[in-house]
Amino acid sequence: MGGFFGVTSRHNAVFDVFFGTDYHSHLGTRRGGMAAWSQEEGLQREIHNIENSPFRTKFENDILDLKGVSCIGCISDTDPQPLLIRSHLGVYAISMVGIIRNQEALADRFLDATYGHFEAMGGGRVNQCELVAALINQQRTFEDGIRFAQEKIEGTVSLLILTDRGEIIAARDRMGRLPIIIGKNEDGYCVSFESFAFEKLGYSYVRDMGPAEIVRITADGCETIGKAGERMKICTFLWTYYGYPNSRYEGATVETSRGRNGRLMAKYDRAHNGIPDVDYVCGVPDSGTAHAIGYANESDIDFARPFIKYTPTWPRSFMPTRQEIRNQVAKMKLIPVHELIDGKKLLFVDDSIVRGTQLAGTVDFLRNNGAKELHMRSACPPIMYGCKYLNFSRSTSEMELIARRTMKALEGEEGFDHADEYVDGTTSRGKALRQHICKTLKFDSLEYQTLDGTLSAIGIDKCKLCTYCWNGEE
Repeated sequence: MGGFFGVTSRHNAVFDVFFGTDYHSHLGTRRGGMAAWSQEEGLQREIHNIENSPFRTKFENDILDLKGVSCIGCISDTDPQPLLIRSHLGVYAISMVGIIRNQEALADRFLDATYGHFEAMGGGRVNQCELVAALINQQRTFEDGIRFAQEKIEGTVSLLILTDRGEIIAARDRMGRLPIIIGKNEDGYCVSFESFAFEKLGYSYVRDMGPAEIVRITADGCETIGKAGERMKICTFLWTYYGYPNSRYEGATVETSRGRNGRLMAKYDRAHNGIPDVDYVCGVPDSGTAHAIGYANESDIDFARPFIKYTPTWPRSFMPTRQEIRNQVAKMKLIPVHELIDGKKLLFVDDSIVRGTQLAGTVDFLRNNGAKELHMRSACPPIMYGCKYLNFSRSTSEMELIARRTMKALEGEEGFDHADEYVDGTTSRGKALRQHICKTLKFDSLEYQTLDGTLSAIGIDKCKLCTYCWNGEE
């Protein structure tokens, strides 16, 4: 994934961008970057690897050297950024969040048409930011160039551009799958992926940008230079999983949405299967916690934390980049509270069940520490399709998804034609999927939130939410 933060101000913007970008650290683990502009120094830029050390510690010395009343910062899970670009549009810094699925085809088309070049990274790959800049630079203005890039790109790209005049140009992706939120204070304006990032810095909320909207921001105001589109498909997993609890997107706060989701799951259980007789309801930390609190409150069962993640040295569950090391780190982080596990019947709520790899390790950990029963609830439906638009649930093969593997195990490839039945826990196929995964992952029971429950918990127009991972609908 990734996130970004930008400020244009009448005073120094660097410190605000440093803290605001650091508040996006939960969205990425590979690279961090900042670019600043001042009348005296022009554009300056710093990029660091943050795989083994967080953004804050890598940039705490740089902020003493960077100078600027305009500044952008980013957390990236993909390529180094922001990049400094020189073109007929001037010198500018560019940062992006998202994924370009047709990047190789676009790069080849550009090279064939222009006989130009890209700086190659490992394996000959092209930095996605540089590719977007190459597309933008084929048009006469930033607005036309961004529109041109949005039309050519398959995937999702939201942009921050810092110009050599100190303006910030922000562009939300074409379908609004990711948020960009505008804030202001008495000295200027900011743009952010996460709303709480600027609220903590004393900025007040102005508005969410619309899908495909392009704005130009200065210390004096915010001007729309590219009209928003009418259709939105914002990623539902923002509320289910990777949005930070304090954040608010399109008016819906993450933490309260997750609490409602948990309550709806308990109501569903009560109506269809009965709520299991357990000692405690627990969340798989951290994103499952609020869902579990909602379930506990609705079911009148005590909430408990039978294990705690040890996070001082490994604060993010998706560090480092190699899967086998991530699995080992996930195992080492779990510290049991023995009196809440040994001999106890536990119901856990997780944000989702994607591959089941880490969850299987968690179950073994709990069984080895004496758990008597383990019941699992997923805060969203079975994931049937790898995401085409963002990095979430993206796999080298959709057969990595545990729901897909289960359908094939039960019925061969013919099972894929009945995905809608497998999602539905009231059908024979849906019950078979749940029983098979229970056996595979050693649960005593398993249920998923319904798609309607997932969307209802968020509380915004369901037509504005992307559900591709569950039903394959564009």
